[in-house]
Amino acid sequence: MSDRAARQVAIVDYGMGNLFSVQKACEQVGLHASITNSKHEILAASAVILPGVGAFGVAMETLTKQDLIEPPRDVAASQTLLIGICLGMQLLMTESHEFGKHEGLGIIEGEVVRLQNPVQRSHGLKIPQVGWNQIHSIDRSSRNERLATSVSSWKGTLLDGIHDGEFMYFVHSFYCRPVDSSVVLSTTRFGALEFCSTFRRGHTIGFQFHPERSGPEGLRLYRNLSTLIS
Repeated sequence: MSDRAARQVAIVDYGMGNLFSVQKACEQVGLHASITNSKHEILAASAVILPGVGAFGVAMETLTKQDLIEPPRDVAASQTLLIGICLGMQLLMTESHEFGKHEGLGIIEGEVVRLQNPVQRSHGLKIPQVGWNQIHSIDRSSRNERLATSVSSWKGTLLDGIHDGEFMYFVHSFYCRPVDSSVVLSTTRFGALEFCSTFRRGHTIGFQFHPERSGPEGLRLYRNLSTLIS
């Protein structure tokens, strides 16, 4: 297998996502990334990225119309990395309550719920959350212990080398609430709410933030991806 073939990334194109930003981030770390809605290309790739910006229900309708419901499920059942970003992460869940109740891909059991009335220091926070926020290791023993252990707790994942408390870029009004808390890889605080900002189960991983818009540390995730599939 050629080096190019071994590092092929498929970015699922269903018309809703920062496709070219994700592609550029992949190319910056030496990955060959194709933007595609071809089931063959998706299933043949070494890693698959499901991006997304917009409404959950519309996204699922579009995936259905393009016959792209089963390919992500097939990828998740294989040994291939499946990465959901923002709405793409939410689509991996069982269901969403965004503008009604909608069935998701069902790869990760749980629901997508709204950021409800977040408050910080007696002041309401604007929804959607737009901007930089921190991601934290789920070890809650103490801040100093988290700083010491976050590298090891994320070792071998796409967050490898990211420091506890690193800032990433978010744009969202809803968040994922997995049934199994053990899949939660990082959390983020928005006012009094602490929500899942990264989850992982097997070779499936989801980021609520946008790595491709998160500067050098976001790009580190793509470098880790390059290392994992090379």
